[in-house]
Amino acid sequence: MALYAAVSRAKAMSRAFSPILRCMSNVPENTVYGGPKTQSPDQRVTVTHLKQKHKKGEPITMVTAYDYPSAVHLDSAGIDICLVGDSAAMVVHGYDTTLPITLDEMLVHCRAVARGAKRPLLVGDLPFGSYESSSNQAVDTAVRVLKEGGMDAIKLEGGSPSRITAAKSIVEAGIAVMGHVGLTPQAISVLGGFRPQGRNVASAVKVVETALALQEVGCFSVVLECVPPLVAAAATSALQIPTIGIGAGPFCSGQVLVYHDLLGMMQHPHHAKVTPKFCKQFAHVGEVINKALVEYKEEVTSGSFPGAAHSPYKISAAEVNGFLSELTKLGLDKAASAAAEAAEKISTSK
Repeated sequence: MALYAAVSRAKAMSRAFSPILRCMSNVPENTVYGGPKTQSPDQRVTVTHLKQKHKKGEPITMVTAYDYPSAVHLDSAGIDICLVGDSAAMVVHGYDTTLPITLDEMLVHCRAVARGAKRPLLVGDLPFGSYESSSNQAVDTAVRVLKEGGMDAIKLEGGSPSRITAAKSIVEAGIAVMGHVGLTPQAISVLGGFRPQGRNVASAVKVVETALALQEVGCFSVVLECVPPLVAAAATSALQIPTIGIGAGPFCSGQVLVYHDLLGMMQHPHHAKVTPKFCKQFAHVGEVINKALVEYKEEVTSGSFPGAAHSPYKISAAEVNGFLSELTKLGLDKAASAAAEAAEKISTSK
């Protein structure tokens, strides 16, 4: 009976305080910053959802993201897969290749993206040097990407038997793996640069066979990069898992582009002043950013910014007089004069 009475009292208190609790929010009101927006995302995309889309023949969308703002944009657009790619080395850190970025740096990007993208499947790249030594190293790295980075799955560049073995070990450890064949940027030392693959019989067959090998060890999807469309079509037909193309033509199960490339924000250093041949710029955001920065500089230089519209915080006339008086008492006559002059300018500009 005592327990029943305690529960009854708790329910009564809950009803009494519920109007107050409904008014409480972690979003600050009437402050300098508006605070985070309440998010009501659609159901989180999973590997199962991707399998269903693939079975129905529905194209899969994937875009890279490297920070909170880009992740929020992908989330809002309803992109299926958000890839935290090691391409961050180039488009964020300014390197000429993907090779220099470290696992710790990738984890910083992963965590930021995980905070911003609530709907897409989150896939984190395993950076160069973090999984090639052994299967144990590969599994340890993949575990960190999920536990510390907040990712749902990992991607690794497959091709050599050791990397396929690494993919197998990671899958057996209970982690979803996306493979990557064709042009594998981490292997540019062997490939002789950023060169398309599958352009002769042996190379084309290797693309298909490697994709099949990755499927065999349990990968849920394979990226096909910079291969002829017919080679991508053959691989897509041969596989029972979805293919995600980048520079591989229209016959893949889905497509992926680098965030900065598709938005026209900037170019990879190794592409100089041109975008990759396969990339369509869906916007010219870089031009908009540059224009805004130039306008900001000009307005600050001319003194037109910030004007009255962007100086919103007021102090009453009585408080102004008191403030000036206190400054004078402190011997800060010059500061008092500056404040009085500012108050005069503000009143005359209304």
